[in-house]
Amino acid sequence: MHASLTRQSVPWEAVIALDGASPDRLPAPLAQDPRVRTLALPRPVGAACARNLALTHVRTRYVNWADDDDEFTDDAMPVRLDILESTGVGWCAGWSQDQHPDGSTTLWRCPTPPGRHQAGEVWTYWKSPADTIPIGPTTILARTDLVRAAPMGGLVQGEDYCAALGVTSLAPGILLPVPVYRYRKHPGQMTAQDGYDQLEAAAREHAWAYGRSLRAVLHGGEDLVRG
Repeated sequence: MHASLTRQSVPWEAVIALDGASPDRLPAPLAQDPRVRTLALPRPVGAACARNLALTHVRTRYVNWADDDDEFTDDAMPVRLDILESTGVGWCAGWSQDQHPDGSTTLWRCPTPPGRHQAGEVWTYWKSPADTIPIGPTTILARTDLVRAAPMGGLVQGEDYCAALGVTSLAPGILLPVPVYRYRKHPGQMTAQDGYDQLEAAAREHAWAYGRSLRAVLHGGEDLVRG
């Protein structure tokens, strides 16, 4: 992740939440980079809480959630930043890729189609909780004030589903038909661990219902899924 950030052509800062881990474990390139700041938590609190606490320390106008074992494409930041600054929308996202151990990649086109979307529209492309989520949470670059209004959900997994739905429900945005994020597929992934599937259905059910309720509140009770 750090290496991919250094390849971006625009200024950036990173806040790393150390979820109960010692700061001594931070790799030297990160510890020595003045653009990287750390929030060392005294005990493990889980991804959702750690990320929300780190969000308080963000100083930039825009923010993008990311996992430390993944990477951004080389133009991920400038291409979305240009859209945000030229159009005034609240968020800009793109497609993602799965990066396999042999280095090959598989493109994932989210169900939400490319183009401009009004607030709350992204949720309508999530037909049911069992279906693929409508947009990649880590592909979203958004105004920091908007992300603070829609932080991680209170879940042990799938917390970023809630964050993505919150951000896209509170402001209009644009989805670009270009990959901006790569998920590295490896045995150490949280999603590859034993027992991960036990709560996935419940997490999706909660996030889907959250998106529907948020849309209904903001749109006067309208919560119909697109046919």
